[in-house]
Amino acid sequence: MKELVVMKAERITGDFLQERVKKSFQILGKGNVNKVCVAETENSKVVVRMNDKGTYSNFVKENWCIEQARSVGIPSPEVLSIGIADDTAFMIQTFVDGENGLDSTKPKPDIWRQLGVYAKLIQTIQVKGYGENLIDPIHGVFQSPPHAGSDGSWLGYVNYNINSLTENDQFIELGVINQTESGKIRKLFEGLKRENFRFGLNHGDVSLKNTIVNNEGQVVLLDWGSAEVSVVPHGDIIEIMKCQILGGGPNIEEFKAFLDSYGLKEKDVASMRPLLLLRAFDKLRWTIDQSPDLIEPFAKFAKQVVDRTLD
Repeated sequence: MKELVVMKAERITGDFLQERVKKSFQILGKGNVNKVCVAETENSKVVVRMNDKGTYSNFVKENWCIEQARSVGIPSPEVLSIGIADDTAFMIQTFVDGENGLDSTKPKPDIWRQLGVYAKLIQTIQVKGYGENLIDPIHGVFQSPPHAGSDGSWLGYVNYNINSLTENDQFIELGVINQTESGKIRKLFEGLKRENFRFGLNHGDVSLKNTIVNNEGQVVLLDWGSAEVSVVPHGDIIEIMKCQILGGGPNIEEFKAFLDSYGLKEKDVASMRPLLLLRAFDKLRWTIDQSPDLIEPFAKFAKQVVDRTLD
């Protein structure tokens, strides 16, 4: 019996293409947010990405980012349709024939070198605002939702994390920091407020799993669900640094290939550690408030970043 998710992908595809789906399957193990299926009719082969209907705005953002990426020369699947069917938000994309970057025989440093080129191109895309929500696709305006302690701006984001470093900070109880480290980190975060950062679009998850090496050897970039307007090039690079710490990122040779093609040096990366720490602390505070079952791994990661930053 077919899985319900595959049957749903078949219905969405059939309704859009007005053809009967003759073959379909779910892609497993390459993502942890959307359900992804491949559906094939007599004349077409497509990828259907699905999630609950509350995520539709994220598909709107992805569609916009893919259109912009294609316009600056970044190979990407074409988005054929986005919409909501019953309780499911969906995106239908053209199928790219090839191998996932994790499985490809193309040398991994070569893929990472191409990703460095793409990261630099992404930051030429014209955007406004700050944050992960695309609120105006016509003008490319992004926004970060405000919450208690932050007005949603970059400065509000930094100040929220500074003001949270108190004597009664739960981070101390969790063993992430001690009181002395809290004072040092406050100074690091205060220093970020004096930096003259440039803001631009970040993909948010530059990684091998989000690539397809097509039959011509071209690296195709996928999955813009984590895209945001933030500091550049720092935003994408600190996410890669995070993956390295967690054991899933590029190795030294691969990371060097990425940095070389972007035009950065190791010393540039070292200067980004306070931003990685800021991101780790903010994510942990969100987890404490919204997802307590994940506190342990987020606290462990934040502690690792503290140790590397204050070393």
